Amino acid sequence: MKEIRYQSIGIIHSDIKSLDNAPIQAVYSSDRKGWIELHPAYKEGLMDIEGFSHIILIYHFHLCRGVALRYKPFLDDRPHGVFAIRSPLRPNPVGLSVVKLDSVIDSIIHISGVDMIDGTPLLDIKPFIPQFDNRDGAKIGWLKDKI
Repeated sequence: MKEIRYQSIGIIHSDIKSLDNAPIQAVYSSDRKGWIELHPAYKEGLMDIEGFSHIILIYHFHLCRGVALRYKPFLDDRPHGVFAIRSPLRPNPVGLSVVKLDSVIDSIIHISGVDMIDGTPLLDIKPFIPQFDNRDGAKIGWLKDKI
């Protein structure tokens, strides 16, 4: 298989310093503040982002080691396949979080709802658009009756 390479576009900063202190999901840390230090080469890409209330962050789980194809998540007492859970122990350690966009000052993006560890490499930013990102009638599999 051909190797795929990505470059970080910035660094996510937060008060979370270790895996032990990280919230399970961003939705459980809506008040936690953080900021993104975007690399200067990408500053122009921020044009018009302030019109969005929320953004999607795609990032690298830089502290996670190993892969667990089956894992017991925090909301259940039995294991599930890695593609049916949101564990960071993945074949490709890529994370995704929807956060609130508080402000943009130069190349610094202030955000709320942070669940990333300080120093997390940022791969991409996309605007959260409810009309595109929500799906009516979506099923949640084994999570039904758990959340």
